[in-house]
Amino acid sequence: MVQLSRRQLLAAAGAAAVAGLAACSDGDSDSGNLDGKRAGAMDGFKAGDQFKATEPLKFSIMLLSNQAYPYKADWPFWAELTKRTNVTLEPVAVPGSDYNQKRSVMVSAGNAPLLIPKTYHPSEEAYIAGGAILAVSDYADLMPNYTDKVNRWNLKANLDTYAQEDGKYYLLPGVHEGVWQDYSLAMRSDILTKLNLAVPKTWDEVASTLREMKKAYPNQYPLSDRWSTPPQPGGNALISIVGQGYGVNAGWSWNPAFWDANAGKFAFTGATEQYRQMLQYLAGLVSEKLVDPESFTQTDDNARQKFASGKSFVMCCNAQTLVKEARKDIAKLPGATVTKIPLPMGPMGASLPPDNRLENGLMISRKALENKNFVALMQFVDWLWYSDAGQMFSRWGIEGETYSGKVEDASFKLDPKIKWSGLNPGAAKDLQVDYGFSNGVFAYGGSTAMLNSQFSDEEKVFQAEMHKREIRPVPPGHPLTVEEREQATLQEAALHDHVDQQTLKFILGQRPLSEWDAYVAELKGKGLDQYVGTMNKAYERFKEKK
Repeated sequence: MVQLSRRQLLAAAGAAAVAGLAACSDGDSDSGNLDGKRAGAMDGFKAGDQFKATEPLKFSIMLLSNQAYPYKADWPFWAELTKRTNVTLEPVAVPGSDYNQKRSVMVSAGNAPLLIPKTYHPSEEAYIAGGAILAVSDYADLMPNYTDKVNRWNLKANLDTYAQEDGKYYLLPGVHEGVWQDYSLAMRSDILTKLNLAVPKTWDEVASTLREMKKAYPNQYPLSDRWSTPPQPGGNALISIVGQGYGVNAGWSWNPAFWDANAGKFAFTGATEQYRQMLQYLAGLVSEKLVDPESFTQTDDNARQKFASGKSFVMCCNAQTLVKEARKDIAKLPGATVTKIPLPMGPMGASLPPDNRLENGLMISRKALENKNFVALMQFVDWLWYSDAGQMFSRWGIEGETYSGKVEDASFKLDPKIKWSGLNPGAAKDLQVDYGFSNGVFAYGGSTAMLNSQFSDEEKVFQAEMHKREIRPVPPGHPLTVEEREQATLQEAALHDHVDQQTLKFILGQRPLSEWDAYVAELKGKGLDQYVGTMNKAYERFKEKK
């Protein structure tokens, strides 16, 4: 999605089956013990029902104010939401650049809003020990739309590593019916045509394509990339998508836990042979001057300026930035065209990681449990974020006003006077800016039909190609105890920092890959063996409980 929706420092994971987790919860977690907390709730609320509170309610929510569509109190979204649900949301709007820090401060201080969305796993783990956030799995039985989708879409394995050592999970993720791959390379298609080059299908073919571009334009770097701020590999998109082809979660998809299926145990991602091979590939591109070395440190604006001026021909993109930025950026270059190529394949072949069936999600403040409207709150969350009707509303708005038709039978059409991403690009009104719909705080996850409704014909072709690829198995869970997590968090921070620093040096040629063994030894000196040992100990416990 848009650039503020980055999946930096993320790894998708999961917890035990929703019903099972609800059943094994303890204490006051059983929804049957919620007497006095059902004010405003609907009786017999079930999947597919329109939620409407039996009395007017107000709930506070932390709202990421996206720079592309800053928060407006008069968005039609707010009034229509209240009309449909009898719930008024009270936003605490925070700029995207400050969101993570502000969330941390407010949650830790105990004054966060009741609803805390736009949270990526595993960042919720920092708040578990302090008791600031709710074990949402304890109340899954209050959310019939959520549990229905988890069960029908077979998301149990994906949810497995959201589980903590207590068997509970603390983040409600956005859920997708299928795997969704968005990020890839934007490539100047007019340059491909001019040089008689085919669209590359593999990362090796990408290298060959860049070499041909370099031959034709020897004074330029063919690829100069964006999405590297803050300037460190941990926030880098190119490393992430190349890493996918090598089977590692790297760059902004970083996950320290690498599941070695052959060995039946976990390893540390930054010390694996797959990670080394990925570095070797990227270092080769830089050494041949096929990739601008500033790609790993420059701002987005600098990368876009190089692309707009014709100084580069390739950069990372997603469906929205292709249309909203890349095509607009090159509009002044005569005959210039750009396309998003199918994600190139690496040694892992025509496959995709299983991670992206879960999206960023929602934490709920534990204070909500003290609210007499708690059950109504959970029903409201279930309807808005997980029901088909709620997802249609948050994404597309009001039938007859902003759209017509249905996504299920492909009759859906956005009103021609309204634009969104690649749909109706010449329209005067913007669905996000002027109406507040398709806001990344609310509109994510859903059925494949819902996902396809937002795509142009061009993007549908891209997605069809992605759907042909095999989905890799989901790694097993390895939930840590509170004590283990505290120690592992410190160890992983030191390890990750060293990986970031040395990754950049290896890629830029400042450190030769012949020193790989020395680098691994350095990681061991920072607690690598202890960290991996903790993960595998947790996995063995998890396996025994299964």
